[in-house]
Amino acid sequence: MLTDLKKMTVQADASLRRVMEVIDSEARQIALVTDDIGVLVATVTDGDVRRGLLQGVQLDTPVSEIMHRNPTTLLQGASAASAQRLMRERGLHHIPVVDAGGRLVALALREGMTGVEPRPTRVLLMAGGLGMRLRPLTETVPKPMIPVGDKPLLERIVTRFQDQGFSRFTLSLNYLGQVIRDYFGDGSRLGVEIDYVEETKRMGTGGALSLMLHRPDEPFVVMNGDILTTTSFGAMMDFHVGTGSAVTICAREFNMQVPYGVLNTEGTTLMSMEEKPVHRHLVNAGIYALSPLVFDHVKDGEPLDMPDLVDRVKEAGHQVSVFPVREYWMDIGRIEDLDRARAEYETVFGK
Repeated sequence: MLTDLKKMTVQADASLRRVMEVIDSEARQIALVTDDIGVLVATVTDGDVRRGLLQGVQLDTPVSEIMHRNPTTLLQGASAASAQRLMRERGLHHIPVVDAGGRLVALALREGMTGVEPRPTRVLLMAGGLGMRLRPLTETVPKPMIPVGDKPLLERIVTRFQDQGFSRFTLSLNYLGQVIRDYFGDGSRLGVEIDYVEETKRMGTGGALSLMLHRPDEPFVVMNGDILTTTSFGAMMDFHVGTGSAVTICAREFNMQVPYGVLNTEGTTLMSMEEKPVHRHLVNAGIYALSPLVFDHVKDGEPLDMPDLVDRVKEAGHQVSVFPVREYWMDIGRIEDLDRARAEYETVFGK
């Protein structure tokens, strides 16, 4: 149970940006909202933030717009056993503890939250791309093996997952795949398990699933092998399972500003004028959570891009959801992206 909660506490007029900083810095996936005298007003979870972003909430919006005003609480003096039972029954990871006046005094944590929770989830990393936009660097080295700092990009990705409790990996290879095999082997050097699938032709992300020798019988992760991100993969998987989705697509916000004044018209009549408007889009972040039923829509040996697989799953009546990536995310597809990732790596990830 946590009693020093100052770093996890904000007031209702705090910006969404500030709340995101609090949630990330304390790694508990929750911020606690109190009034001037310490009375608990609401809670804000990582999930609340992501749902707000999907709905278009801006980072300078007060957290009062998205906070949960009626959270489950425990009265000071409740036993640890009753706290654990209530969290198990309601599927919660933490419950605020308040005194008789409603003032926040502690945060009860579900058992097992003190460290990284091991996850049996399989992670399929797509590591067979040609890296044409990174030539000449990729003429003799596959794109996932280009160094970021003193380690290959793909190793950075694997250890990022490993830090969050994931240890079972499948690498999908094609271009210069033996370089990757020779470096990673069975993964034991890194303390993980690694096996491989070999694409003898361009299969696409969906098609590579048909090559997996051991198809997962639980939800699993698929990710492009050229992405650096600090997103919480565990939160993504919890979201995927909680929504009952067949496919969850991670999305990144992408804004485009028109550099001119835009005229909105009806025929030849001006209706309104917008000066340099910004258009907001959610773009595919190249990270997916998939349930095993997707294998019913994949044919052995058939090249299949992920959008086509998603269409098949939707047409079969299954749910496809979107999970916003609000953390650092970089697709290293161009030389300038690589330069930026190298410059930012230690600041964002540490050594």
